[in-house]
Amino acid sequence: MVVGRLAFPINLALQQFSRRVAANPGNLKVLQRHMSSVYFRSGAIKPKPEEMPFGLLAIFCAVIPGLFVGATISKNVANFLEENDLFVPADDDDDED
Repeated sequence: MVVGRLAFPINLALQQFSRRVAANPGNLKVLQRHMSSVYFRSGAIKPKPEEMPFGLLAIFCAVIPGLFVGATISKNVANFLEENDLFVPADDDDDED
């Protein structure tokens, strides 16, 4: 349903863009500028950008502390809710079977 709502405006925008390009071919420079980060003006492909040597380590250094902080916050909120009788888990006696 959401895709259907988004598809119509996108399709309409693409149609309007294609009409503008057909009416004035000078508008194609917009597309050429968009691709200029991949190619030199001569048409040669630019070299591959440098990669970060510790990329995976940086991801772990960001994700693991985030998980610990999120777990700590959720534990503290759960304790607060239980202490103030806002949410108390039900004790089921079915576990004794």
